[in-house]
Amino acid sequence: MYLTKEEELILAGEYGYALQKAMEILVALGEIYGADRLIPIKSAQVAGVSYKNIGEAGIGFLCDFVEAGAKVSVYTTLNPAGIGDDEFMEKQEEVLNLYREMGIEVTSTCTPYYGANLPKFGDHIAWSESSAVVFANSVIGARTNREGGPSSLASAIVGKTPNYGLHLEENRKATVIVDVQAKVKTFVDYAALGYHLGRTLGNDVPYLRGTQPEKTEFLKEMGAAMAASGSIALYHVEGETPEYRGAIDDNLETITVEEGDIKAVKEQFSDDWDGIDMILIGCPHASLQEVKEIAELLRMRGRPLRVPLFITASRAVKALADALGYTEIIERYNGRIIADSCFVVSPIKGWYRGIATNSGKSAFYFRSFGFNVRLDDAENLIKEAP
Repeated sequence: MYLTKEEELILAGEYGYALQKAMEILVALGEIYGADRLIPIKSAQVAGVSYKNIGEAGIGFLCDFVEAGAKVSVYTTLNPAGIGDDEFMEKQEEVLNLYREMGIEVTSTCTPYYGANLPKFGDHIAWSESSAVVFANSVIGARTNREGGPSSLASAIVGKTPNYGLHLEENRKATVIVDVQAKVKTFVDYAALGYHLGRTLGNDVPYLRGTQPEKTEFLKEMGAAMAASGSIALYHVEGETPEYRGAIDDNLETITVEEGDIKAVKEQFSDDWDGIDMILIGCPHASLQEVKEIAELLRMRGRPLRVPLFITASRAVKALADALGYTEIIERYNGRIIADSCFVVSPIKGWYRGIATNSGKSAFYFRSFGFNVRLDDAENLIKEAP
């Protein structure tokens, strides 16, 4: 991999230990994946935030960078934190402070594009968090690989990333055509479609025909489910996403998604309400529109939920919900908006037996954790909940 003279000096340690270690990570990745050079990035999104996931080893890794004086050189935001008992939260705050000392905006959200970290079409970025990566690539048309926490942090410090994978135009073309013959109309239809495609295709780049999502939130949820059940980091939807023109070549394999495929996913997550003691909306973090819709559904229900409702969202979205009165309505009916956090990366096993959710990503992870799971649209969950 070609390095400029400055990059060679960084790798040799002439600019300090922190930059050297970050550069070592990037060079190693570039050599593994055959990158020709490093390219500048506009922003980074760093994962590896929850103490549940990174533990003491992760804290030690971050401490090494902080003690070496590491500072990010591009605008960088942070993934959601975990929530737990007092001991856990002390460790969690330690993690957040370490990131803060490196100059990272501690936004703690998986939807940085709802805030200040909104890239333009064609921008090269270095994002971790699978749902944010697939949204940035597919819906925005920015360019990022599915980075891990250490590689996204290294890119944030150096301000560059190896030029391979989805940074290259030829790798952004579709590898399979998906003929969607099923009727896909609601939020959970798209969640189930994404779940099915992720499980079926792995890390392909699908080109979807036969579906016209009404809302950006549908695309967000479909991509998140694809990324959770598989490793998809980019998809195209004919007539909808910005790079669908020219994304397909002749002789691509075509697969078909039928009603039975969508039904099978929903039936997999259809546990009875008797085993459900929490409703979770906002995975990925909810948009303001989603929060508004939940408030309206609760008002239509007209009586409090016996099962608590949690909506996870960025602090920016929560602040707007507070100002517009949606939070007050939600709390009146036994709901709560939780900012900066994610239940998927929280040690809540033993707190709850099961969740009802409209998220394919949540359904995937909580079932793998051993929870009962009910997957349905928010309208049905709020109407049917005890």
